[in-house]
Amino acid sequence: MPPRRIIIDTDPGGDDVLAMLLALASSAEELEVLLISVTYGNVTLESCLRNVVALFHVLDHEMEWRKTQGKPLGFEALRTYKPLVAVGPEHALEDEMLMADNFHGADGLHGVHEKHPHLSPADTWKALFKEGLPTGAEAPSYLKYFTPSKTPAHKEILRILKEEPADTVSICVLGPLTNLALAASEDPETFLRVKEVAVMGGAVECEGNVTPVAEFNTYADAVAAARVFALTSPNPASTMPPIPKDKATLPPYPEKLSRRLNLSLFPLDITTPHLMNMSYFMGKIEEQIARESPLGTWVNSFMTGIFRQIATMVPPDEEPGLSLHDPLTIWYMLTGSDPAWKLAKGAPEDIRIETSGQWTHGMHVSDRRGRSRPDGVTAFEIPGDEDGWLSLKRGNRINRYVSSPGEMAFAPFLMERLFG
Repeated sequence: MPPRRIIIDTDPGGDDVLAMLLALASSAEELEVLLISVTYGNVTLESCLRNVVALFHVLDHEMEWRKTQGKPLGFEALRTYKPLVAVGPEHALEDEMLMADNFHGADGLHGVHEKHPHLSPADTWKALFKEGLPTGAEAPSYLKYFTPSKTPAHKEILRILKEEPADTVSICVLGPLTNLALAASEDPETFLRVKEVAVMGGAVECEGNVTPVAEFNTYADAVAAARVFALTSPNPASTMPPIPKDKATLPPYPEKLSRRLNLSLFPLDITTPHLMNMSYFMGKIEEQIARESPLGTWVNSFMTGIFRQIATMVPPDEEPGLSLHDPLTIWYMLTGSDPAWKLAKGAPEDIRIETSGQWTHGMHVSDRRGRSRPDGVTAFEIPGDEDGWLSLKRGNRINRYVSSPGEMAFAPFLMERLFG
């Protein structure tokens, strides 16, 4: 069976890094990562890109270390395929201020570059995505694992979707949806060739993590999220965000599109309970540190910073635990055929993104009134339902996941994949 082919759209961030590591640690028969499209988010775009390059730099060291130790190399997907890495915009579609969340520290990985400079790439990495390496400069060893692209990320997304057969490439979204919104706006029909878009984002029936009602990825570019979600609708215009009078904005979609977007949502409701508890992590990483594993040293450094941050946010008697938000989408890509993955009752749901509320920016809004819908035979609309919440012809169609193969099973699965 051929591997599932994916694009990872990311703003690393500690849990983004864990998600990418899990994807690259998969077998060659499970996943092929075609593209890592980098966006701003947890920190500035440059810091996010540096963290992606650093990941490959660390894995290059780790592969050499495992060889000298006589250990199985693992990371078969990393060693079999060679993804592109491309860069997106520096800010949201309609906001020029970066909505950095500061949870992951100033560099996105709690100072790992300063603490372990030998595990950080030389500054020549910046040239890889611009003018290229200086003439005569030696290519970094880590370049055997990825190809840097000078083409904007959203254009690389479209190129891949155009060149590959329809319904063969999925996208895992681990950050703000700006890259996807740009791709969908530029060429919606090509964008809709995607097999599935798995989005980590939103808070549907739980509290938010950046405001009382909003999750960070959606909050950081609510307009982008709203535009992407609208492509799941029979009538995308019915849920598109309002057009501001004083800002440049992307154009509306064509009135007729050949198909709807298949979007799977993994909001805080399902991701938050999938914890990596501090004591479990420390117990598992101890041997890696003792044996001077480059990957173990690097991951331990930023995870220790994350646990320290979480300890300031929970009661003194509660053990710090990192919710594995972003890695959950990769676990789904690996195990999505498991019947334990269950959708919300009544799926697909009409979930819309609030883009203009003073206190509700980025909120995922759904109709909880329990009212009857039309029967789809004698009627498709309800009189007086101006916003189309009960309509069979308007509103979004989101596949929201509410259960997985096990909240307590994921952290051991992840650690086993990364470290054996």
